[in-house]
Amino acid sequence: MQDVTDLPWAHVAITGASSGLGRALALANAAPGRVLHLAARDTTRLEDTAAACHALGAEVMATPLDVRDAAACAAWVNGMGRIDLLLANAGISGGTGGGTEPGEQVRAVFETNLNGVLNTALPAMARMATQAPGADGLRGRIGIVASVVGFVAAPSAPAYSASKAAVQRWAEATDATQRRRGIRLHSICPGFIRTPMTAPNRFPMPFMISPEEAARRTLEGIASGRQRVAYPRRTYALFRLLGMLPPGLMAWASRAVPAKDVSAA
Repeated sequence: MQDVTDLPWAHVAITGASSGLGRALALANAAPGRVLHLAARDTTRLEDTAAACHALGAEVMATPLDVRDAAACAAWVNGMGRIDLLLANAGISGGTGGGTEPGEQVRAVFETNLNGVLNTALPAMARMATQAPGADGLRGRIGIVASVVGFVAAPSAPAYSASKAAVQRWAEATDATQRRRGIRLHSICPGFIRTPMTAPNRFPMPFMISPEEAARRTLEGIASGRQRVAYPRRTYALFRLLGMLPPGLMAWASRAVPAKDVSAA
């Protein structure tokens, strides 16, 4: 990865920064002269991430935040100075456990993975539109963390795959119009990352990568201006192929692998 001090942004906001990919993204952006606004629900782990970033020389503001709270998200965004990059990373996972996905879980997944993204991305876009362009000519960037699972109607995780598909499509469609205002949106579509979210999975997870590698690929993709940042390539290709299967065949094939744990995490 290019040196963090060479990345074309200095003021970065990250949701879900307490663990997994969010923590790795925070650490990858931490350097002297950087201002990091980190948010997450778990206060203890968030403070640990903030301390690690501060030790690397960054100025850090840590805010306990539930992205489902639209008013709190707007206050968080509006309380910042300049925002060069917002990484809407907060998300939860959930599956069927081999049965029917509970209704309360469906609502929780959509509230976090879809509404939570909009609760941070929309006020950030409004703020960025008022900012002067940076040295690269952009007023700001927003990275929306989706997933390669969004390319598949996954019977084992209906709400999760649907929520990730929604934010991926929204980010890419919105990027086309926001460019006119000097704002870029990027859909981030990782494969399997070794995090607490994937740890309970009992099915094969090919080409799994570390959070640090995922953060590197994410930031390099955004810096290079890619509208869709999908990785690893083999996982991306696999899920695009799976997404082309007839729904009935996909439902039949899903019975051959262990179901995803029913608990959202």
